[in-house]
Amino acid sequence: MTRPRYPSLFQVNTRVQLSELSFTLGRPATLDDIPESDLDEWARLGFDWVWLLGVWQTGRVGQDISRANAEWRREFQELLPDLHEADICGSCFVVREYTVHADFGGEAALARFRSPVRAHGIRLLLDFVPNHTALDHPWVAAYPDFYVSGTAERLHAEPQNYCELRLPDGPRSLAYGRDPYFPGWPDTLQLNYAEPKLQDALIAELLRIAEGCDGVRCDMAMLVLPNVFERTWGHRPPEFWPRAVAAYFQGDFDRALERVEAADKLMPGLWDVHRLRVLLKDLEEFQKELTPARTP
Repeated sequence: MTRPRYPSLFQVNTRVQLSELSFTLGRPATLDDIPESDLDEWARLGFDWVWLLGVWQTGRVGQDISRANAEWRREFQELLPDLHEADICGSCFVVREYTVHADFGGEAALARFRSPVRAHGIRLLLDFVPNHTALDHPWVAAYPDFYVSGTAERLHAEPQNYCELRLPDGPRSLAYGRDPYFPGWPDTLQLNYAEPKLQDALIAELLRIAEGCDGVRCDMAMLVLPNVFERTWGHRPPEFWPRAVAAYFQGDFDRALERVEAADKLMPGLWDVHRLRVLLKDLEEFQKELTPARTP
């Protein structure tokens, strides 16, 4: 496929699309049921990308919180006057696991969907949510240090930003995911970018996601920038995005920088290209130090 200078993107709310199909079919619909005519229409309209919003597995905890939150329910009711309990599925950005949601047909259904999409000359875009996870994500119990911790004092002073969970090693106060200018999102937990193993785990997840699509949309990507994270949580973590970009390009730092500079030409000022160039160069040197010298 040739790469257009100004690509156009079509967003599909996966759950809404499949719910409508389910109503039409009279049975639960999966990604296998998206008709070829939809793909024909996207191609006819000239879209270069389709973004499947919210394909990942969410959990019951996030759904229960959404249903119990009175303020959110009022908003839902305003948008959907005939609201039913089943309509409240929880946020698709409250990811429990980066596997395709069982309701949508799982990993195999996404792989089958990708083939005809590519045949129509369209690329597939999927989500990555780097800032937070669901409260019932497996990491919460297995690796609680992956998350920003609180204290009893902070929990008492800022109940909108912290919660207490009972974990295998005992009760622990953890922070809700949040933006520095707003209260925490009570259906999420904040990932701790100051923990190196967390960054490694997230890069592994990102690379796995990238294997199943042509591009990744990084939700609220600015929240894990060191200066933003420090403003929110009081300590400055190591850079994440340059490491993630370099990992994706498998050490091809020239190609990584080429992509960054191309993006800067399309959207000037979005990237601090000079800073990224320095960071990528530092990563390249660091990788060389870790790579044993080859004997001739």
